[in-house]
Amino acid sequence: MTVDETDQTEVNLELHRAHSARMYDYYLGGTTNFAADREAAGQVIAVFPWAETAARVNRGFVHRSTRMLAAAGLRQFLDVGTGIPTSPNLHEVAQRIAPDARVVYADNDPIVLAHAQALLRSTAQGRTAYVQADVTDPDSVLAAPGVRETIDLAQPVALSLNALLHFVPDERDAHGLVERFKAALAPGSALVLSHGSRDFAPAEAERITQVYAAAGTAVQMRTREEIARFFEGWEPVEPGLVATHRWRPEGGSPDPGVADAHASAYAAVARKP
Repeated sequence: MTVDETDQTEVNLELHRAHSARMYDYYLGGTTNFAADREAAGQVIAVFPWAETAARVNRGFVHRSTRMLAAAGLRQFLDVGTGIPTSPNLHEVAQRIAPDARVVYADNDPIVLAHAQALLRSTAQGRTAYVQADVTDPDSVLAAPGVRETIDLAQPVALSLNALLHFVPDERDAHGLVERFKAALAPGSALVLSHGSRDFAPAEAERITQVYAAAGTAVQMRTREEIARFFEGWEPVEPGLVATHRWRPEGGSPDPGVADAHASAYAAVARKP
């Protein structure tokens, strides 16, 4: 259970500025957020009143997809864009099914580094690690000692990119970055991805983008076709690319109180042939 040695830097939380991870924590009802985050999150809720629902159903997808992959035999997980720890974290979900599961969390957010110890409470049989790295530099993620010492990239890995890539605009080559990750993974690996979309509530999605931009965070919502490109060449797992709350819902049916517009995001899992 380690924090990568490259992460031992002074943490500047920039509490005067809204931060997307702390805003997400606020949507989930967490307490790791501050006045600037709550103000910006309130502005999002004013234009998109289902923000808390969207965060909740996205988290539900993360849990369901992790359980499915662990039950299917995956024992290695790489979660990029981890966000602020909120129990149960991915390793807790995976290790309940597979106590020997190995999980690496990666994020470039100093607030996540400040709370990284919550991500390191592994079972005795398994292992967890946290590395300070950025999705826009896949090579630095994959080469980090915490990754190399915890998971074997020659064996299947579940790569999680959940609620992350809408913060990577086209000028940062989001599709190219994902392809670099995919190329480094062994056959049998899985890509787990959720992504905000303007397809369901276009006016509200545009206003969300504006609020985040005003807070200093670029957001690019993408269409279903644009999101599907992230999975090219890999084999989709049923039911394919659907609204987050429709991906293998508990009990077989999505919550009738949640409309697609409330989720305003797609999610899918695909396996590398």
